[in-house]
Amino acid sequence: MQRHPNQQDQVVGIILAGGRGTRLFPLTQTHCKPAVGFGGKFKLIDIPVSNALNAGITNLFVISQYFVPHLQDHLRSSYYFDIFRNSQIRILSPTTQSSSRACFEGSGDAVRKNLEEILKTPCSYFIILCGDQVYNIDFQSILKRAKETDADLMIASISVEEKEARRMGVLKIDKTDHILDFFEKPQDAKTLSSFAIPNKEKPSFLGSMGIYVFKREALVALLQEKGDDFGLHLIPLQIKKGKTFAYIYEGYWVDIGTIRSFHKANLDLVSGALCLNMYDEKNPIYTRFQKLPSPFIKNAHIANSLISEGSIIEASEIENCVIGLRSVIQEGTKIYSSILMENPSYSLSHKFSIGKNCLIKDTIIDEQVCIGNNVQLVNKKKLQHFDGNGIYIRDGIIIVPAGTNLPDNFEL
Repeated sequence: MQRHPNQQDQVVGIILAGGRGTRLFPLTQTHCKPAVGFGGKFKLIDIPVSNALNAGITNLFVISQYFVPHLQDHLRSSYYFDIFRNSQIRILSPTTQSSSRACFEGSGDAVRKNLEEILKTPCSYFIILCGDQVYNIDFQSILKRAKETDADLMIASISVEEKEARRMGVLKIDKTDHILDFFEKPQDAKTLSSFAIPNKEKPSFLGSMGIYVFKREALVALLQEKGDDFGLHLIPLQIKKGKTFAYIYEGYWVDIGTIRSFHKANLDLVSGALCLNMYDEKNPIYTRFQKLPSPFIKNAHIANSLISEGSIIEASEIENCVIGLRSVIQEGTKIYSSILMENPSYSLSHKFSIGKNCLIKDTIIDEQVCIGNNVQLVNKKKLQHFDGNGIYIRDGIIIVPAGTNLPDNFEL
């Protein structure tokens, strides 16, 4: 693991993993959004944790409030001290007993209510991250720029088009990248146009990525102000105080906000498009170690797909798919542009499997699902939204939630 010792005692990471993830339903009906699987073997939370560890930021706080035990189990089993000897990953939450009891009113409120515990760790800077974004970012470059500008707050930002700008915070900067103005999720056309980047043929905007670097004293002072959300309340107040700068990022970054964005981010991994780089040995994506054999593939045509360890594949065709750990797919089945989440264990008689002669397109299949023979999941009516008996459609994509059993000859 790459280390930057000079930063280890100076920077503490805070990962916000407390959102309910309603727009990612039904994937979030049994676990919080940062604990949703990604790329066949990872969880979304692994992305910010790994980027932080690769930058030598080894003191991390993860703030969560929904389905905390599931997330806690993953972090403890993935980042144990035999491997990450100098790391401390601490989970802060209002309760670990219930998914329904929550007391954080927003991102800023979550940090404020845990500030006493966070401040026990000595540091000069805090880097605040989201637990549901996908990227490869060198946090050291952001920290370096924060020091060069003597910024009280540095906001990582990226150029986006109008559609994305309406669901982000947008920034207005001067030639030195000093932030002059900020507006969270502008819906009014006049307001949005005032933040357009000058001299662009196509309207584009500088959007906040939700990654913040604060000086310790600046964060403490800001959290004494009124307001529960960083974007809506606290960031505009900090900009008025001054010494707030933008770090302009030009690489890959996706905010997993909807089923569509989740589906696309996974399939980007096999499409050849710009995507998360999982093959950088110097900056790996860490996750739970699995003692699994290589996938077994028998008489299957497979194109542009990821097949994870422990899988048993007898399918006829698999194209443009991400196939998770311990997936079992029986003969004659064809799967296209779909995602299979990992199974946490094998089951007797391949209960958690996809049966024979199925046809599956544009579908997300969660863990521990049993699909019978001759099942067709193709969205025949081209629905954008559907709530069925244990099966859903969101953004035109079929979702089979965790633990579902679909009988032989089921069609959708």
